[in-house]
Amino acid sequence: MALLLLRSGGARFGAAAASIMRGGSLAATAPFSHSARAQTRLRLAFDHHEPARPVADAKTSPILFLHGLFGSKKNNRSISKALARDLGRHVYVLDLRNHGDSPHAPRHDYLAMADDVAGFIEEHGLQEPTLIGHSMGAKTAMTLALRSPELVQDVVSVDNAPVDAAISSDFAKYVRGMKEIEQAGVKRQSEADKILEPYESSLPVRQFLLGNLHRSAGSDDTQKFRVPLSVLAKALDHMGDFPYKNPDEARFNKRALFVRGTKSKYVADEALPIVGQFFPRFELVDIDAGHWLISEKPEEFRQAVVRFLDPKERE
Repeated sequence: MALLLLRSGGARFGAAAASIMRGGSLAATAPFSHSARAQTRLRLAFDHHEPARPVADAKTSPILFLHGLFGSKKNNRSISKALARDLGRHVYVLDLRNHGDSPHAPRHDYLAMADDVAGFIEEHGLQEPTLIGHSMGAKTAMTLALRSPELVQDVVSVDNAPVDAAISSDFAKYVRGMKEIEQAGVKRQSEADKILEPYESSLPVRQFLLGNLHRSAGSDDTQKFRVPLSVLAKALDHMGDFPYKNPDEARFNKRALFVRGTKSKYVADEALPIVGQFFPRFELVDIDAGHWLISEKPEEFRQAVVRFLDPKERE
């Protein structure tokens, strides 16, 4: 395992933090209006993993785990159980809007998703939760932390940064393949896999995407995707964006951990100054993995998170 721990020095990032990443190049910051919030909160589906020896009740300092694009709560089941065991904390694994068992809506952006999570925290009476998010879930967690820092204890961002960056063209390709699967009216996952293979050569990635298939109610065993492909296809152009542009307008002054894969391009070194401006107390851990680092190196990821969240590790 290749681990690099970097504690930010806050002001030492000052000069370079005047710009943010956009598609691999630096772009000037712009002000952000806080009035742009979701009009309707959605009630999110979730799984609750209880620790065998809890250090607090289910509402005090829980962990909320947020998945990435095309993911769901079931993707993070194993790591969530491990964190509940190791930290003695309750872990809630959420399905974000338009994913898994959560409701669908035409709007799909980070402000809307963050507002849904805020609603979940308030509805369940949770106090000072830790937010852990991967990719899309990471930007959702960061958005909520900057928008409503009083709701959040700390943040773990997994392979994403608070910057504008072009999303991989692979996702648009995946949507095309998934639409072709639905049009074909497949009844077996093996049939769907054959259709998807020309769009994605990696079997693990195909299996991840096909995990969204289910038998539609009242059908003759025809399989459909749980995710609304038309909604997500329209949202793709903006999924690389980050709603906050100016660190002077929003800052999270509590602890934050950024875990990045050294084989991934999602968190470039050039983005670290802006990370330090939005999250001046951030720590950085590098893991020898790609963008899907939780599934590629689960033990290294578990160790990094436990080291960050366990008070005994900080003594």
